[in-house]
Amino acid sequence: MDIERFAPQRAQVAAMMTRLYQCRLTTTSGGNISLRLSEDLFCITPSKLDKANLTGDLIAVVTFSGENLTPHLPLSIESEMHRKALSNRLDISAVVHAHPSYASAFTAMKRAINTKLLAESWFLLEQPAFASYERMGTVALAEAVAASLAKSNVVLMENHGVLTVGKTLIEAFDLIEVLENSAMMTFVTELLAATGKGWQTSALDEARCDELMRMKHGG
Repeated sequence: MDIERFAPQRAQVAAMMTRLYQCRLTTTSGGNISLRLSEDLFCITPSKLDKANLTGDLIAVVTFSGENLTPHLPLSIESEMHRKALSNRLDISAVVHAHPSYASAFTAMKRAINTKLLAESWFLLEQPAFASYERMGTVALAEAVAASLAKSNVVLMENHGVLTVGKTLIEAFDLIEVLENSAMMTFVTELLAATGKGWQTSALDEARCDELMRMKHGG
């Protein structure tokens, strides 16, 4: 199969991985990004390579049956998680998994991130789903995340990190960036409130949240 025709898409995935790293949303060896190429194929960032310096030719191409069409490239340990996400959600084409510090800290505390502090965050994120702990790289983790994606485009993975999906790479990236900002705001507001010095948080109430959902979904 001629995979060279997917060079532009593979280059886009490499560039987005570099952006994810430069924004400090993941580490040199952590995180992975995938993109649907066709009904039969997707591409995904490889394992064991510097995520800050990837190029298009280093992005693996995989069939939805799991065959690596670029055997010289080691598949990401989370390739099954990406495969299941894309297979179960035919309405999306991009998956971003990373370990942003604040959002990942909330997964370890099993605490909800307050997405109602800004209208933008509630509009984009709504209420993220939570996937209970399963060891990384396992089918059990892939299945837990796939089940969570039935509820939300944003998944908090217990003691692991986060995963977002979208119709495009930039849409999925936007969600993970807004999520991390929301986690930082949640931390700051809760910390200040705990000082007992009168700091108060004015989050969006139910009426405002409903209004934003009508705006989003056309109701």
